[in-house]
Amino acid sequence: MNILAFLSGLAFGFGVLLSGMTDAHKVLAFLDVNGAWDPSLLLVMAAAVAVAAPPLQWAGRRERALLGAPVAFPARFGITPQLLAGSAIFGVGWGIDGLCPGPSLAMLGAQTWQEALFFSAMLGGMLGFEAWQRRGLRRPAIAR
Repeated sequence: MNILAFLSGLAFGFGVLLSGMTDAHKVLAFLDVNGAWDPSLLLVMAAAVAVAAPPLQWAGRRERALLGAPVAFPARFGITPQLLAGSAIFGVGWGIDGLCPGPSLAMLGAQTWQEALFFSAMLGGMLGFEAWQRRGLRRPAIAR
C-alpha cells in the first residue's frame, strides 16, 4: 500500500511541476482577473476534475476501496461557516504566495528562504488547527 501512496504522490508532484503550478508568478497571474490574467491554469483544474470525477463516482457506489479499507465521505455536504472561513484563509494564503500546499511542498526543493518560510507557516497553521480541534471543537464526522 505504501508503494501506491508513493507512486500517487510522485504522479501528483510531476503533474504539479509539468502544469506550471509551482511557478508562483503563473499562479498569481491566474488569480489576477483584472490585470494580465493567464487562464492556462483553468485548463489544469478542468483536467483534474475530469480525471477525478469518474473514480469518485465509482467509489461512492462501493463499500470498500480496492485495497480493502472502508470508503469514507464527509457526513455533511453544503456550505458551513467553517468551510467559508477555511476557504477564505486558504485563498488569502494562495493569493499572497501564489502556491497552495501541494506545490509549496514541491517548491521546498528550490531551497529558497521564502518557500521555507511559507511552508513553515502553513505547517504551523495546520498543527495549530489540530491543537485547536483537540481543545474543544469536534472534528467533522466522516460517514458513508
